Amino acid sequence: MGKAGLPVSPLAPASFPDLPVIEGVEFASGAAGVKYQGRTDVTLIRVAPGSTVAGAFTRSSTRAACVLDNQAKLAQGGDAPEGAAIIINSGNANAFTGARGQESVDAVTGAVASALSLPASRVFSSSTGVIGEPLPHDRIVAAIGGLAGALDPAGAAEAARAIMTTDTFPKGASATVAGEGGEIRIAGIAKGSGMIAPDMATMLVYVFTDAAIPADLLQQALSGGLNGSFNAITVDSDTSTSDALILAATGRSTAAPITSLQDGVGAAFVTALHGVMRELAHLVVRDGEGATKFVEIAVTGADSDADARLVAMSIANSPLVKTAIAGEDANWGRIVAAVGKSGANADRDRLSIAFGDMVVARDGWRDPDYDEAEASAYMKNQDLRIAVDLGLGQGAQTVWTCDLTHGYIDINADYRS
Repeated sequence: MGKAGLPVSPLAPASFPDLPVIEGVEFASGAAGVKYQGRTDVTLIRVAPGSTVAGAFTRSSTRAACVLDNQAKLAQGGDAPEGAAIIINSGNANAFTGARGQESVDAVTGAVASALSLPASRVFSSSTGVIGEPLPHDRIVAAIGGLAGALDPAGAAEAARAIMTTDTFPKGASATVAGEGGEIRIAGIAKGSGMIAPDMATMLVYVFTDAAIPADLLQQALSGGLNGSFNAITVDSDTSTSDALILAATGRSTAAPITSLQDGVGAAFVTALHGVMRELAHLVVRDGEGATKFVEIAVTGADSDADARLVAMSIANSPLVKTAIAGEDANWGRIVAAVGKSGANADRDRLSIAFGDMVVARDGWRDPDYDEAEASAYMKNQDLRIAVDLGLGQGAQTVWTCDLTHGYIDINADYRS
């Protein structure tokens, strides 16, 4: 069972990955009783002096106090000469809580700063859970001393569990890059299951590397990977108030510092980082609330990448498409309708649609070789690929989503109970 007592997603990996230890990063998790008793619900992460930090956040106009606070702190720059810390709680989003929201952020981050001898400007916070209820920050503050004394470089797996809400499994991913003079390691954890739609970051994500890289390049590397990962997933078309992605580089690798992202080790680092980001994004979709299918939607032949994105997200967010997928119904007519409503330029007579390798429609009509039984058999797979070519230009976008089942309704009709 997952942390919230939900059955583990059928799309979950067999086990949590064996993440490499990132020198200069330590984790501690505990139970503060923010909402539930007997669950780990708070995590403290310390990052070594001399690190650099980058971030990406939800653009919701009702974003939580912690998001606004993190954005303000990173606007001062990403250097952390004295080190940095992240404090995360689940069970309460500290969103739409008025002036008290910032008071809670200040209390929690101030306590961390005091416990770890850090400037408060380098302590970042995240909260996830119910919106509109004051955060009982005194419970988190009371737990910080114990967390500070339990920091452990090998604590990433427990941290991934502590930040879960309706997630049914913890999420982690890693990569290694051959640097000049040594390896560069990257490891990340994430949470996310519902209220997932593109607008950065669509969940909570924490990625760490031992690379030595300036803050501006670290931010460029992070920002460049968003549209192919966290901004290309959707579970339910709803964007959260609280979502954040924080990336920290400790500089503890023996590899030479990265001074450019355009070639050599810098380019390899970017590729590896984006791979970790994409894998974490996929894991969020695989844990979509009530999900039984993982779906890739690849749109090509659009007038522009922006049009391709409109079409891809229109299909991915269509309740009719998603429920057909849940019912294993090869109803490609619903995809035609989703293309038409997207707002992108489209021509009925140039459109083609494929399920996997099987073309089901082309040139404004059902493909002459279409086989309903074969299409229906394909829809029984857990991993599906829907390809749409608009036949108009070179624009392309791939997004990932899941089906929409009664399980989603069960979880969200009862979320606050």
